Amino acid sequence: MLAQPAKDIDAALASLGTALLEWKLDGARVQVHKQANHVRVFTRNLNEVTDRVPEIVEALADLPHDFILDGEAIALRADSRPHPFQVTMRRFGRRLDVEAQRAELPLAVFFFDCLLLDDVTLVDRGAGARHDELRRILPKLVTPSLMTSNLEEARRFYAEALAQGHEGVMAKALDAPYEAGRRGAGWLKVKRAHTLDLVVLAAEWGHGRRHGRLSNLHLGARDPAGGFVMLGKTFKGLTDAMLEWQTREFLARETGRDGFTVHVRPELVVEIEFNDIQESPHYPAGLALRFARVKGYRPDKRADEADTIDTVRAIYQQSLS
Repeated sequence: MLAQPAKDIDAALASLGTALLEWKLDGARVQVHKQANHVRVFTRNLNEVTDRVPEIVEALADLPHDFILDGEAIALRADSRPHPFQVTMRRFGRRLDVEAQRAELPLAVFFFDCLLLDDVTLVDRGAGARHDELRRILPKLVTPSLMTSNLEEARRFYAEALAQGHEGVMAKALDAPYEAGRRGAGWLKVKRAHTLDLVVLAAEWGHGRRHGRLSNLHLGARDPAGGFVMLGKTFKGLTDAMLEWQTREFLARETGRDGFTVHVRPELVVEIEFNDIQESPHYPAGLALRFARVKGYRPDKRADEADTIDTVRAIYQQSLS
């Protein structure tokens, strides 16, 4: 099951009323199937990774129940704060030397849902009831949670999740069933977002509904030494009006074409919202924005007033502390 974004914790609680709040961990989604003492672990795409995560298997194998659980595997530092997402994902990209990897980068696992318990299917029950069953059978490995309708309590819970280095919180309707593959209104995610003012370096022609319009933006941070450093691409957050406007503006600034990409003079500044910054070998600075989306254009800013690559590096370094 997937979640829709909420503007903030106030909006989430206004929508749901009394809600189940859980820390939103930026780890690897895992689904764990247990029958007797046989445990199998799958990714969000249902690829089996059991042999790569022995600590998850060991944590569950001796429990007296059979079940299917939904949760997050995450690499934590010695102070229990999370490593960046890409560090956790190192454990899922390699099949060899698992024990050496485990010693170097152990995984913790936290569960937030129970879909089946001792041959009883729970997906049609509400999130509150499923949460109660989960806490009953697995009290020590449950994602930190709170059931509340009190806004001040919810704000404190959200602030604590952020203070511990996590993404934010999930807010779930107590009566919401588990709808696999659905991004319904029963699950809302509240995350703190960062913003940067970046410069558009190029754009790609769109497909489908966006055919004939320049859509996917190539984003660059200003290099104080001169020029711009590309940090990634995004087509998210663009309205039809933005697409029409930017297609005209980009074509007026065109400097050349490369396949379906139109390169432009670096003049237009766009405010980009994103969740975090991760290492990437695909871009010159070795960094890329994660979950970038357009918040809006900044006609009040010149390209030489855009955020610098030094600012981007500082945000990344802060995420490691």
